[in-house]
Amino acid sequence: MSEEQEFDEAAVPALDEVEAERLRSLDEAISAQRAVSLRAGLDDYQLEDEDLALLDGALDEDEGIAASPALPVLAIVGRPNVGKSALVNRIIGRREAVVEDIPGVTRDRVSYQAEWNGRRFTVVDTGGWEPDAKGIDAAVAAQAEVAIDLSDAVLFVVDAMVGATSTDERVVRLLRQASKPVLLVANKIDDAVQEPEAAALWSLGLGEPHPVSAIHGRGVADLLDEVMRVLPDESAVARPEVVGPRRVAIIGRPNVGKSSLLNKTAGEERVVVNELAGTTRDPVDELVELGGRPWRFIDTAGIRRRVHLQQGADFYATLRTGAALERAEVAVVVLDVTEPISVQDLKVIDLVLEAGRALVLAYNKWDLLDDDRRYYLEREIEQDLGHVAWAPRVNISAKTGWHIGKLVPALETALDSWDTRIPTGKFNAFLAELTAQHPHPVRGGRQPRILFGTQASTRPPTFVLFTTGFLDPQYRRFIQRRLREVFGFEGSPVVVNMRVRERRSR
Repeated sequence: MSEEQEFDEAAVPALDEVEAERLRSLDEAISAQRAVSLRAGLDDYQLEDEDLALLDGALDEDEGIAASPALPVLAIVGRPNVGKSALVNRIIGRREAVVEDIPGVTRDRVSYQAEWNGRRFTVVDTGGWEPDAKGIDAAVAAQAEVAIDLSDAVLFVVDAMVGATSTDERVVRLLRQASKPVLLVANKIDDAVQEPEAAALWSLGLGEPHPVSAIHGRGVADLLDEVMRVLPDESAVARPEVVGPRRVAIIGRPNVGKSSLLNKTAGEERVVVNELAGTTRDPVDELVELGGRPWRFIDTAGIRRRVHLQQGADFYATLRTGAALERAEVAVVVLDVTEPISVQDLKVIDLVLEAGRALVLAYNKWDLLDDDRRYYLEREIEQDLGHVAWAPRVNISAKTGWHIGKLVPALETALDSWDTRIPTGKFNAFLAELTAQHPHPVRGGRQPRILFGTQASTRPPTFVLFTTGFLDPQYRRFIQRRLREVFGFEGSPVVVNMRVRERRSR
């Protein structure tokens, strides 16, 4: 047998427009009929209940696809060294694949997907930052405040062997004011002998302490059962609105011109950030008319940060950006063209990809660009932003308003792509031609085959492939590339997942 080879995506030329148009124009009736036959063939394979639920609606083109509901958000807060990270790891460790296979995902992400008793939810870990010891009391309180803003329920973790400290009590005052469910977690209770230590935490006034040992797993199952009781089925803080003006988050690293762009779109006389003492902590939304239609801009500065700390600024920026993205449908990432593209810029873009939102790149301060800088900028874009070459690009000057109007068609294009649905028959015809021309390499003496494909959801477009074996990451990227060449998806992430299924034993 010949030696196994890697699939070389770069060696496959791009489709010309004639071939792409032919694939877009395939007869839908014939394609749908063939998809029915392919679906019937799946009955010979071991399918799970989740597979059947997905496949039941795959061939019903009339009903369409609804956007996936926003997962409820569980925040874990507490002072350093109480075991938050251990508890997070214990919760998310119950899923084998916690981190999605997305190139360039930042290592310091603070949110993870988890599952318990068949229910999926998002865990936000606020333990990724160790504050200055001098400011630990204020820092933990500020951290808890942000976490409350971004969550549907909160786990407040206390070291039961140490007992309640003044820092814990300060956080409790914030938690009592919140209209969110709060579960008090008494950590480091390793056995029944230590249970009385947890009972002492009743004094905090947050109700019954839940004794657990995050390291050993003791009590965590009972805790998660209680979490499922208080978490909503769909997030109240992250739920995207289907009706009304489309939601836009303007994000970027500090000092790239976000505020200028917000002010210019809203009108100089209008206040973009309306921050009154004692009002809601939710991000401030601003209705803006642009291009003859209303838009709802989500202000990333809307979450109050009453405690200003030099250390941990990146942590707060990440949380605020994440909050804006959860509430948005499309993100405008603002980049300062007068400075080199930075690691921070790339992290902001990675957050958009993680959140699965539509994306527009706004290159700001274009009026200050000289020829030398323009040459290096184009090279940086090609080298550093090649993974988001599909995002619409708009060159603007937020300060003068130059080309601000070009944001509208870019936003509309990205949102249209984000909402796009490919009929199941046409998608399978596309897969058949792709695999016939460029089959997957042989692995372990077997060649993985794609049995059937369907679009599981929109916003972003998410496709599921039923296969006989694991598809190489390069081959999945190739499928994503071909999807863009044929169907566009300009401005939207495209997710391709796979489910490897074995043939039923006779």
